[in-house]
Amino acid sequence: MLDLQKIRADFPILSQKVNGKPLVYFDNGATSQKPQVVIDAISKYYQEINANIHRGVHTLSQLATDAYEISRGKIQKHINAKHSHEIIFTSGTTHGINAVANGFASIVKVGDEILVSALEHHSNIVPWQMLCEKTGATLRVIPMNENGELILAEFDKLVSEKTKMVAVNHISNALGTINPIAYMIKKAHEVGAAILIDGAQAVPHLVPNVQELDCDFYVFSGHKICGPTGTGILYGKEDWLHKLPPYQGGGEMIKEVTFAKTTYADLPHKFEAGTPNIAGGIVLGTAIDYMNSVGFENIAVYENELLVYGTKRLLEIEGLKIIGTATAKTSVISFNIDGIHPYDIGTIIDKLGIAVRTGHHCAQPIMDFFKIPGTLRASFAFYNTKEEIDIMIEALKKAKTMLT
Repeated sequence: MLDLQKIRADFPILSQKVNGKPLVYFDNGATSQKPQVVIDAISKYYQEINANIHRGVHTLSQLATDAYEISRGKIQKHINAKHSHEIIFTSGTTHGINAVANGFASIVKVGDEILVSALEHHSNIVPWQMLCEKTGATLRVIPMNENGELILAEFDKLVSEKTKMVAVNHISNALGTINPIAYMIKKAHEVGAAILIDGAQAVPHLVPNVQELDCDFYVFSGHKICGPTGTGILYGKEDWLHKLPPYQGGGEMIKEVTFAKTTYADLPHKFEAGTPNIAGGIVLGTAIDYMNSVGFENIAVYENELLVYGTKRLLEIEGLKIIGTATAKTSVISFNIDGIHPYDIGTIIDKLGIAVRTGHHCAQPIMDFFKIPGTLRASFAFYNTKEEIDIMIEALKKAKTMLT
């Protein structure tokens, strides 16, 4: 369904060699590679329309502003937000979560509870811990099972009228587990709680429909969806964004400033203080256009093929154990080989041109649950191939032989 030869030609980095070997890039969970159209769009912005936005009457400023707001509209349409002003540009997922957690400091109090899951990235744990330390609220954790799935029966017990926020990822970065967020959103709303979905690992693989999901907040990063680093989106329902105070003060987010009092700008500018990553915001729209031209349905089908094939091939290696065997998974495989530290394997296969992630993947509680120091993580994208998986398998076998 995908013309892999054409797609791979779109990504200049895939044709290079690393340590004298053809690059096999399986670290897409950390960041995706960038197609030429995205690289060109960054250059085009700085060559042709570089100017600050929303503040100038001159032509370049207006061109930059128009391009920035067109990109906001593309993102609104892509995730099916009701209003364009519900789309807040951020520097990434972490920024978006912190903005919401900071705002909730004016809402939660002693006796209130915040729910996070055992599957969260540190960025969806630490800001809520900080909120609880600041307000006296209590952090509760939705537990997981040995397959790397959330235990919904325990979630049902935890969520209550004390719950003010549920923060959960759409897809686990460490294990690839796809969480049942539609169910969790419904349960959260039944007790009057808000819910934030960390979509950083989901948006490269699927299109979230935020109105259909009915989530209160959805956050993601641009660099995982073929866009530039330092870009991201905070989607928030209009009512919630009006209710929360701004995360930062400064230029752009104000309506009127006096030394006696400052009033804030309307949405979305209330949450966009200072000069943003203008090129990044514009080019994030370019990246989403590119992904949609490939087609997310096509991407989902093909990446599932890679997941199935990669799982089968990895399990051929004696002593290899896959960590995270959820029924619903995306194209991420975390694994270890008995008796060998993942860092040592990662270092050897890097010399053979293969890029995988090793460590706890900013998900240390998951590693503690499985009583392991970390894993090797191979995360596949739509521009990867089964032949590359075969190359990785041979490299892993060689590494195992060297280290045992």
